[in-house]
Amino acid sequence: MALRSLSSSRFVYPSLSAPCPPPSRAHSVRTPGNVHNGNVYTHFPSWSSSFAPVFSCKNLGNNKQHKRRAGIIKCATIEEIEAEKSVIEKDARDRMEKTIETVRASFNAVRTGRANPSMLDRVEVEYYGTPVSLKSIAQINTPDGSTLLVQPYDKSSLKTIEKAIVSSDIGLTPNNDGEVIRLSIPQLTSERRKELSKVVTKLAEEGKVAVRNIRRDANKAYEKLEKEKKLSEDNVKDLSSDLQKMTDEYMKKIEVVQKQKEKELLTV
Repeated sequence: MALRSLSSSRFVYPSLSAPCPPPSRAHSVRTPGNVHNGNVYTHFPSWSSSFAPVFSCKNLGNNKQHKRRAGIIKCATIEEIEAEKSVIEKDARDRMEKTIETVRASFNAVRTGRANPSMLDRVEVEYYGTPVSLKSIAQINTPDGSTLLVQPYDKSSLKTIEKAIVSSDIGLTPNNDGEVIRLSIPQLTSERRKELSKVVTKLAEEGKVAVRNIRRDANKAYEKLEKEKKLSEDNVKDLSSDLQKMTDEYMKKIEVVQKQKEKELLTV
């Protein structure tokens, strides 16, 4: 009797509250208990498709494959690394070259004891309402070591050129004879030479700072590629090392032009 009530009762699993499906011979297990046609059986519920958890092997496989793919870091090829390096280094080199040109132009504007047409490079003239460089509207010569001769292509601009020279910071007094403008270069005193030497040092340091800033921008470009997984950490270290060599090269160029200018200042 106890066995009969057991066979008709419901089995509740800890994780499943649904009643077990009706017992069947396909799921029967021979154990001492219920008697049927001379055989003793007890019906225990089996994991049938009606309530068993369903796992998708396909989905599970895709998840594993996704995880494996997510863990893979694609290494850049030598060609890809060289291509990125070429673009970034070319931009950095072009900017450093322009910095050298700017430093030279700044040095040329520093007056020495000898006449040099480049001393008027930064003089701008208001020509028919448009500011233009003096050398674009006049020919500048040095008849001797202490004189600059400014001969305009349009004589009507003589007064305008004279006014522009006076208002500039070159510290020279123009002599307008109606045909040309002459500028006499006074000899520099020892004290003035020392002051100008400090100016040159300051201009050189500004050029070096500009070169370092260009290097910083290039390094940031490499680091950006590393974050985008286009370059590895080792790639970035190697490229930064090459960039430092180029930076040192342009630092030396600034030092060379600085020494040349200082030599001019010290030559009496």
